[in-house]
Amino acid sequence: MKSISGKEFCKILEKKGWILRKIHGSHHIYTKTSSNYRISVPVRGNQSLKTGLLKHLLKIANIDEDDL
Repeated sequence: MKSISGKEFCKILEKKGWILRKIHGSHHIYTKTSSNYRISVPVRGNQSLKTGLLKHLLKIANIDEDDL
C-alpha cells in the first residue's frame, strides 16, 4: 500500500465530495451529506498515515487504493 500524508489524504477526500467541518487540534473533521459517517484525519506536517488507519479511512470514505 502506498503511504501518504494526512495533507494528501485531505485533498483526496475533498475531491471525492467530503466537506471540512472543523479542525480540532491536529485533526481535520470531514463529513458528507450522503453519508452518516464522520472522518477524522490527523494532519501532522508531512508525516505519513499509518497503514491500519489509512485502510480504515479508505473503507469509511469508500475510496479504492487505486485512487491514491
